Amino acid sequence: MTEPAPARSEDVPPRGGDLVRRHRLSTRIWHWTNAVALLVMLMSGLMIFNAHPRLYWGQYGANLDPAWLEIGSRGGAGYLRIGSWQVATTGWLGSWTDPMGIVRHRAFPYWATLPSSYSLADGRIWHLAFAWVLALGLLIYLVWSLVNGHLRRDIHIRPSEWRPAHIWHDIKEHARLRFPTGAAALRYNVLQKLAYASVLFLLIPLMILTGLAMSPGTDAWAPVVTEVLGGRQSARSIHFLCAWGLVAFFVVHIAMVLLAGPWNEVRSMITGKYRLPREKDA
Repeated sequence: MTEPAPARSEDVPPRGGDLVRRHRLSTRIWHWTNAVALLVMLMSGLMIFNAHPRLYWGQYGANLDPAWLEIGSRGGAGYLRIGSWQVATTGWLGSWTDPMGIVRHRAFPYWATLPSSYSLADGRIWHLAFAWVLALGLLIYLVWSLVNGHLRRDIHIRPSEWRPAHIWHDIKEHARLRFPTGAAALRYNVLQKLAYASVLFLLIPLMILTGLAMSPGTDAWAPVVTEVLGGRQSARSIHFLCAWGLVAFFVVHIAMVLLAGPWNEVRSMITGKYRLPREKDA
């Protein structure tokens, strides 16, 4: 057995192998609250989408209007159409079999929606309830991160990091699965900063804004929201695209966690403690 590393003085920089504090309590609480809220909103949003599985640009949208995206079935076969491109999706989208062995002709299957059985009303209840969790959680997190300096210290992209050569270097390091070691592992690289900033300041706020724009009640107190986004159907399309942008972020995020060491990464987001990866020459 290896002996535990001796305690280190506060003025000695950490090195590979040290167990250090990585995530504040506010970050950990927001991370898990946000994960649950986004999962519920995605699944309930897919249920809402099932009521009219087509997307349009502009103010109005109906069955006979040209849709830029459509998920449906024809002759019992499911399909996904984007513009003039179409692909068969039987068994996954448009046409699938439920647990009772009954073939259903809806866009998204039962295992991807909340609730699993078709109910537009229940889907909206779940969606709107957790929209408050998402919006208030984001507001509290951003205010608190401004107060404790997290945004300035960890998310702010310094001028030197905007250099193309610097960004290209980080891209190559990620492609080669060369992750930072030692104390460098405590700092976000420019790709992480860009990803987190995009989620915090673009995707989630735009999700909230487009959600408001789709509400008829918004027309009564802020019609400019819908107008700026190009109409209610445009807002719905942008809302859908942002949702899948968050899904893409989640997939990449999980892949990086698995590649960097899942136990160490998950522990740091639960307890705040993180074991620094050892330097290669250690």
